Amino acid sequence: MNKSILIIDDDMDLCSLLGRFLNRKGFETESAHTGAKGIAKFNEKKFDAVICDYRLGDMDGKDVIAALRKADPNVGLLVITGYSDIKTAVEVIKLGAFDYITKPLIPDEVLSILAKLLQTPASEIAERKIKTGDMGAAARRAVNAANNESNEDFYKGKSPAARALYEQVNIVAATNYSIILYGESGSGKEVIARTIHEHSSRKDKPFIAMDCGTLSKELAGSELFGHVKGAFTGALQDKEGHFELADGGTLFLDEVGNLGIEVQATLLRVIQERKFKRVGGNKEKEVDVRIIVASNENLRDAYRKGKFREDLYHRFNEFSINLPPLRTRKDDIPSFASFFLTRATEELNKDVTEFEDDVMQAFMQYEWPGNLREFRNVIRRAVLLTEPGHKISTTSLPWEINNKNSFVKEEPSPIAEAIAPMMPELKEGDLKTKNQLKDAAGRAEFETIMSVLKMVNFNKKKAAELLKIDRKTLYNKIKNYQS
Repeated sequence: MNKSILIIDDDMDLCSLLGRFLNRKGFETESAHTGAKGIAKFNEKKFDAVICDYRLGDMDGKDVIAALRKADPNVGLLVITGYSDIKTAVEVIKLGAFDYITKPLIPDEVLSILAKLLQTPASEIAERKIKTGDMGAAARRAVNAANNESNEDFYKGKSPAARALYEQVNIVAATNYSIILYGESGSGKEVIARTIHEHSSRKDKPFIAMDCGTLSKELAGSELFGHVKGAFTGALQDKEGHFELADGGTLFLDEVGNLGIEVQATLLRVIQERKFKRVGGNKEKEVDVRIIVASNENLRDAYRKGKFREDLYHRFNEFSINLPPLRTRKDDIPSFASFFLTRATEELNKDVTEFEDDVMQAFMQYEWPGNLREFRNVIRRAVLLTEPGHKISTTSLPWEINNKNSFVKEEPSPIAEAIAPMMPELKEGDLKTKNQLKDAAGRAEFETIMSVLKMVNFNKKKAAELLKIDRKTLYNKIKNYQS
């Protein structure tokens, strides 16, 4: 008989997508879009597990968890939320949830945690005797925190660049200043924002993170300020915005430069007046929020180009911090490698504890265009590909790391090898044709694009920025070379 899963979430699309995914994997699923309906369904029918959102329109997730645990102490609960906060995780685990996972959901991760949950004896769930090795990474960290064990979720580093960075963090954390964090993608801007919050007087209040780069102009206002039922098509109930959720605490706006000018104007008024209205609403709400924003482009340059409001920039720029890229922190690479290895082996419950010597050499030579995020993912992948009890070898590393030296020697890359045969070769006689200038210009453009792609390790976003063209144009040019 197939296992049955109850999904409780006020996001109907998420319920539908997650339900279809689990159905394809052999589960039976039912959904409820409010806490009250979820509890009612659970009382009517026995489910093998429950996936529940922590923030629901009608009830707080912790109240739903408490009600479900009261109805059945053996119930296996997986809590999902859009707000990653270790304090919330601790509370969720103490209430009896098996694990805690943040949105956006990774389907295979949900599937993996569900498998562990369903294999755990009901008596262990009821008495909270679950072994930490059987939990997901989030739950293990939360249980460690609840037991007052070491719970460092990041490694600061000891290089001169790292020390300079954290000196600034320590200075500004105790203030109430708004802060701009500048740094390349993957350099740890959210980690720094969270660190500032944890060392501030607001540390016992919420830390809410919002990625402005993923929002459309239409949704940005609703996500920031919330909306009332009926405010627009699809607004089926009142919704709290990020400002409301962060009241008393810290609101972190990542990639803030992507917000539209209209939203920027509203944001400026809210910061000035400390009041806002939900989209479609008339009632003003007061709010006390510290704002930290992040950008991978200079906001001063952005307002000079008319892409960002100058007055809003000055509101944010009470203090700014530049995060150093990983390539300038070579002294920290061995320690970061060890830190990420420990986290990956915990996550995968796998006995892999060391690197081969040539692996560390490859790490030191690589430029890490994706910074700490790329480093973490490389090691997670390597642990996954390494047999238990063995050391991580270069065979478990991605092509671009193993072939770092090929960029220096100008050996053909996979992209170059794919495109080069399709490019017309210029011969001496070709210069007499009427298209000689066009052919020469085309080859020069191709060589320029390939050189830039190699320089940034084929990161097309960075290549487009350096070439001062958009990514679509870059893709089209590469496609033209293939035609």
